[in-house]
Amino acid sequence: MLFREAISKRIIELCSINNITPNKLAELSAIPSTTFNSLINNRVTNPSSYLIYKICKTLNIEIKDFFNSPLFTNNKFDD
Repeated sequence: MLFREAISKRIIELCSINNITPNKLAELSAIPSTTFNSLINNRVTNPSSYLIYKICKTLNIEIKDFFNSPLFTNNKFDD
């Protein structure tokens, strides 16, 4: 799995947990919809920490909680 795929899956997972659509999350976090859609659809090869921060702030979680998922543990990411 690519790192960007794990990021995308985690965002979708957090949307589900918080009962919010990805589009609503983009709107609430003030991330342009085109940027957010690119992030969700694995077209952003190196997601910025600032985008992750904005998502976490909107969901009222810490960045460590974003990465606290089996998607990021003991996982070797493809290059």
